[in-house]
Amino acid sequence: MLTWENVRCLSKWVAPAISAYVSILSINASRRELGFLSCGTANPIDDCWRCDPDWEKNRKRLAECGIGFGKRAIGGRDGRLYVVTDPSDNDPVNPRPGTLRYGVVRDEPLWIVFAGDMVIKLKQELIMNSFKTIDGRGSNVHIAGGPCITIQYVTNIIIHGINIHDCKRGGNAYVRDSPSHYGWRTVSDGDGVSIFGGSHVWIDHCSLSNCNDGLIDAIHGSTAITISNNYMTHHNKVMLLGHSDSYKKDKGMQVTIAFNHFGEGLVQRMPRCRHGYFHVVNNDYTQWQMYAIGGSAAPTINSQGNRFYAPNDRNSKEVTKHEDAPRSSWRRWNWRSSGDLMLNGAFFTPSGAGASSSYAKASSLSAKSSSLVGSITAGAGSLRCRKGRRC
Repeated sequence: MLTWENVRCLSKWVAPAISAYVSILSINASRRELGFLSCGTANPIDDCWRCDPDWEKNRKRLAECGIGFGKRAIGGRDGRLYVVTDPSDNDPVNPRPGTLRYGVVRDEPLWIVFAGDMVIKLKQELIMNSFKTIDGRGSNVHIAGGPCITIQYVTNIIIHGINIHDCKRGGNAYVRDSPSHYGWRTVSDGDGVSIFGGSHVWIDHCSLSNCNDGLIDAIHGSTAITISNNYMTHHNKVMLLGHSDSYKKDKGMQVTIAFNHFGEGLVQRMPRCRHGYFHVVNNDYTQWQMYAIGGSAAPTINSQGNRFYAPNDRNSKEVTKHEDAPRSSWRRWNWRSSGDLMLNGAFFTPSGAGASSSYAKASSLSAKSSSLVGSITAGAGSLRCRKGRRC
């Protein structure tokens, strides 16, 4: 029975609860005014879309959530959905409708999704055409056991939510790259993702490991690239950015490497850079055996707000490696560490003038505090998203 005494007791906790609820409504209203969803992870990509329970119905919203130098990559945003129903890859020249290869070589924009969980063992490199998104959300998709993904002289590519591992060399075979053309491919390197002369490329929330050469390599004038929210493990030469010291066209390369987790079993090249500008921001480095970030040919490296946990080997504490040059040369290369958290004896060797204005001019996004790296990278790698729920 409701009595005045009960009412007085209830008021002791109802009033504060109502006050708190009003405050939450006010905060949420302010967030809505900002024009994006927010889950409060400090990860601007995830806060843009992951808290939407209807993400599956609003897949293309992802194309509005990019950051960094690759933020203008729209992938297949302006095209229809294409559903992969067939995991086979029997004929790289005449792929069957319903296969991944059939979708990626079309001329029109496509947002490619998957009918269910599948393992795709490619017979030859998957050579992508422009304006494509490969979106693995809602399915457990593996590209593994054969040659993997090639982004060659194309633009506007998004690869999201795929497991890419155990990639092999391919080649000495004919492979289709568009509905109207196929050509002879020489032997490939066996990268997880190879970007060759590509632009406006975004690789997000993928899990990559154990490939023949690099997990992600970008060479031959590639630029406007963001590599974000990926989980990389069990590999030697993780990421090469820049073809060679003599290939000067890579001076225009701009790459953002953000919110990734570089995990167990990694050795070196996270990344290894040449010539261009590389913004390495808010990543979590929990293992390397030789070094984390290196380069040659005078690249500009701006390391901000990362967390570096050095290996126990006292000879591998240095984060950086200035390759293929004497100190008299590399001391002029612009390498800067700002706000990085160095743990277990890790240290970064800066070089160059390090003028803040020159770094800021080319900076691709604002760094968060390194104290937030744990929460920012907590969801790195492919996600297990379920329809009707926040991812």
